[in-house]
Amino acid sequence: MGRKDATAARLPVDQYRKQIGKQDYKKTKSALKASRLKAEAKKSALGIRDIVLILMAVLVFLVSVYAFFYLKLTTEMDLDLDVE
Repeated sequence: MGRKDATAARLPVDQYRKQIGKQDYKKTKSALKASRLKAEAKKSALGIRDIVLILMAVLVFLVSVYAFFYLKLTTEMDLDLDVE
C-alpha cells in the first residue's frame, strides 16, 4: 500500500526529467553524438582567462631574463670604464 501511494505522488521535477528523457530518445544517434561532442569540446577548450594567464607568465619570464642580462652587461661595462 505504501509503495503505491509513493509512486502516485511524483515530484514535478521527476516528471519533467522523464519528459526530457522521452524527447531525448526521439533524436537520432548522430544528433546525440554531435551534441555530446560539442559539449565535450566546450568543456575542454581553453578559455580567454587561461590564455591571458599563459601569455602573462611568458611575458614575465622574458622580461626577467632581459633584465638579468641587461644588468649583467651594464655592470661589466661600468667596470671596464673604471679601470681606464
